[in-house]
Amino acid sequence: MSDAFDLIVIGAGPGGYVCAVRAAQLGLKVACVEKRETLGGTCLNIGCIPSKALLQSSENYHALLHQFAEHGIQAKDVALDLDRMQARKAEVVSANVKGIEFLFRKNGVTWLKGAASISAPGKVEVGGQSYDARHIVIATGSESVPLPGVPVDEVRIVTSTGALSLPAVPKHLVVIGGGVIGLELGSVWRRLGAEVTVIEYLDRIVPGMDQEVAKAFQRILEKQGLAFRLGTKVTGAQVDEGGVTLTLEPAKGGETDTLQADIVLVAIGRRPYLDGLGLDDIGVVRDERGRVRTDAHFATNIDGLYAIGDAIAGPMLAHKAEDEGVALAEMLAGQAGHVNYDVIPAVVYTWPEVASLGRTEEELKAAGIAYKVGKFPFTANGRARAMGDTDGFVKILADARTDRLLGAHILGPDAGTLIAELATAMEFGASSEDVARICHAHPSLSEAVKEAALAVDGRAIHI
Repeated sequence: MSDAFDLIVIGAGPGGYVCAVRAAQLGLKVACVEKRETLGGTCLNIGCIPSKALLQSSENYHALLHQFAEHGIQAKDVALDLDRMQARKAEVVSANVKGIEFLFRKNGVTWLKGAASISAPGKVEVGGQSYDARHIVIATGSESVPLPGVPVDEVRIVTSTGALSLPAVPKHLVVIGGGVIGLELGSVWRRLGAEVTVIEYLDRIVPGMDQEVAKAFQRILEKQGLAFRLGTKVTGAQVDEGGVTLTLEPAKGGETDTLQADIVLVAIGRRPYLDGLGLDDIGVVRDERGRVRTDAHFATNIDGLYAIGDAIAGPMLAHKAEDEGVALAEMLAGQAGHVNYDVIPAVVYTWPEVASLGRTEEELKAAGIAYKVGKFPFTANGRARAMGDTDGFVKILADARTDRLLGAHILGPDAGTLIAELATAMEFGASSEDVARICHAHPSLSEAVKEAALAVDGRAIHI
């Protein structure tokens, strides 16, 4: 095997492997470095994919216990087989990571197994061997942010990695952090029978989400049995044979308190994983949050060195990293890459799901932009009624003068799928009128999107 490549990508997560595959499709000689035994990075191995497998399994279990009777389906002697549920999760992960191995073989991408370091511009060290590359891409992803005073052991105090592989349903799971990861995994274990308490330092959950949606989302989660302690700081943790004792205090100051838990999940955010790459040795510039600083073409201050995904600024989302990987590969091949950062959807895969796109009301107000709002509840959607999933609504924000779509927010069944229509509309500069005049199939959940678009101009039909 030759030790010289047109491109070496460091990291085989969604950003890295997609960048490698696309570059190979465009005729570049490509290698991808991955130190895990499997490809796919955090997302496929210990993140997006296994969590969605458990979310689906736990939803099925909960529906069988609590919802199927409404549909005339009676079930007796229902039992939870957690070992089988975890085994299925592993099977789903295995199928996905093997799929990437196939893509590498199909497209001629060389997999360099081991940890990488960049010894000099254009040189990558892997397993004691040096490789030359005209271009190097950092796509090393991110890791869980630690919380001072709450040491993770992945047994009693866990990150998302440990929370995906608990050997038994905890009696009381405490989630530190009211963001996407904490709420998704908290929902899994709540459905399987755990008492779940979410502690959030801020006075609201899912920071950055449209506040009206966030408040409605919290009410739904509370109906499902999740408890919330907002405006609360965790200052310490004591582990013993009985579990974990957390020390709490109000975020704005006050008397301390304690809370007992069997398992504690630390989910306060993620940070770029850049350890061992030797970036400081070669003078790579970072920003105030430790991320690699890049220009509009993903280039660092070092010639031939680029970075994408969680390693750089922007939302830490797999699909954002994938789009950056494709755009960069196309740029390196002499084409024009494209990522529209104003149209990147974000989804919380609880049930109901929450999906957001573009600006929130709070952001529009802060920017002094005049806007109109159109909303439509799923209680008025025929398909949602037939499904028995009527919680939530669609909310569309449009420019008051031009009617151009500025933001879209959906709380409801299959919100993550429904948001794609509005992402397409926003990508091509559509107005709410454009969406309203599209014929939507009946009966479908997507009719709620049409009705919300109609509601922007005060002419929804079914409310």
